[in-house]
Amino acid sequence: MSTGSAPQTAAPPREQWTGQVGFILAAIGSAVGLGNIWRFPGVAYENGGGAFLIPYLVALITAGIPILFLDYAIGHRFRGSAPTAFRRLGGRISGRWLEGLGWFQVAVAFVIGLYYTVVIAWALSYFVFSFDLRWGDDPAAFLTGDYLQVSDPGFSFEFVPGVLIPLVIVWLVTIAVLAAGVAKGVQRANVIFLPLLVVAFAVLVVRALFLDGAAEGLNALFTPDWEALGDPNVWIAAYSQIFFSLSIAFGIMITYASYRKRKANLTAPGLVVAFANSSFEILAGIGVFATLGFFAFQQGIEVSELEGLTGVGLSFITFPAIVSQMPGGPIFGALFFGSLTMAGFTSLLSVLQVVSAAFQEKFGLTTRQAAIRVGGVSAILSVLIFSTTTGLLALDTADQWANNVGIVSSAILTAILIVWVLRKGDELRFHLNSVSTFRVGKVWVFLVGILAPIVLAYMLISRIVTLIVEGYADLPAWYLGIVGWGTIAFIIVAAVVFTALRWKRDPNDFTAWPEYAPVTKETRS
Repeated sequence: MSTGSAPQTAAPPREQWTGQVGFILAAIGSAVGLGNIWRFPGVAYENGGGAFLIPYLVALITAGIPILFLDYAIGHRFRGSAPTAFRRLGGRISGRWLEGLGWFQVAVAFVIGLYYTVVIAWALSYFVFSFDLRWGDDPAAFLTGDYLQVSDPGFSFEFVPGVLIPLVIVWLVTIAVLAAGVAKGVQRANVIFLPLLVVAFAVLVVRALFLDGAAEGLNALFTPDWEALGDPNVWIAAYSQIFFSLSIAFGIMITYASYRKRKANLTAPGLVVAFANSSFEILAGIGVFATLGFFAFQQGIEVSELEGLTGVGLSFITFPAIVSQMPGGPIFGALFFGSLTMAGFTSLLSVLQVVSAAFQEKFGLTTRQAAIRVGGVSAILSVLIFSTTTGLLALDTADQWANNVGIVSSAILTAILIVWVLRKGDELRFHLNSVSTFRVGKVWVFLVGILAPIVLAYMLISRIVTLIVEGYADLPAWYLGIVGWGTIAFIIVAAVVFTALRWKRDPNDFTAWPEYAPVTKETRS
């Protein structure tokens, strides 16, 4: 068989993006999610303001982009979802246990998909609420009382209709898109929603810039605190933001890259995706803090005195309060929550595609079968756990463990196993350079194999120590043990179980292309 062409296998033809633009839009749609809008502005503000952009860019260049390229190289060279790609990368000897790392990533994505959907359902509800300002004069009480009906920590089967109905709608739409396939479903949804998201959010930002107090809000965000650069926690915050924002290290970009054609540029589109994601984060920071400046102006206080500048508090308490006070508030609210819904939806598709693709390949399912079965099970669990009166607490806890323990562990294991144990760094660098216009040097292997694992290990250890010693959000230890550490236990057990199951088709019936012939002392002579 000629090594100049892709090998033929018994598996059906692999789905593909229609072209480079489709891939780029889908990858940006995955990266641009809820965290860009509700996490980055607050993290930047709390970690040095304008000075935070320095460690942020350093983190992007030294960890974000290198690990993004690593995911691209694995997925594109070994043509599969995370379990398939890792199985092939490890070969017949090491592939079995390395496949377990792939299923670990799939299990992380599965868990995230369960609760991520709920936040989109909240945003969809608030999009509707914006038109009559239904949250009234006390958005905090409305969110936790009238809307979510939050109860004490525990496990309830008391469903909240206001969450249940939009959640079911989101799941039906998501399953339909996944069932349509990569090109006709996921790509088409991103082609529609990503431009709409950018336009809607740009309109929101322009409106925010003309509000009274907007300049003070922007000054609060961008005024640099140079002393903050001497704080290691600020640098960790920058690496953390980049890491979680780019959708890396839990199977998404491995899966997405596997749908690219054999001869497809990887690194240049990767740079476009990375910088587009960061650009949207900065745009979100401008829009959010211009609006917060108006809110502070209305109350006659400084921006620093405001509360609820990140996460659920920012989106569903602070912003509704702002919308109630500003001229044209209903339209502004609809733009904000519409943007939040679209950003979340495009990211959700990528998360669930990781799970769907893995099941398609392991068990020989069609695209539609996998979407319906995986989506159906996910939807049922999502509804049972997160549309109840205890859903908010379960969501917050599961998110904390899945992100800060699950994804970071996955990234560290991936880097160490591939670069140090299997010594595949040079082969993956060869693959990137064989198909791409922007070539990566040996420094890329250093960044992926040494710098990133060190920084991520520090993040992981410090977070685990904090969770063990201090707990989380004043929740009882028994609850954190079941929902928090139970999430990690589920991910590990799922990885072991699915690795042990038999493949429908032999994943090793495959030849990587282009052929890699490492340079050794013998080949030099």
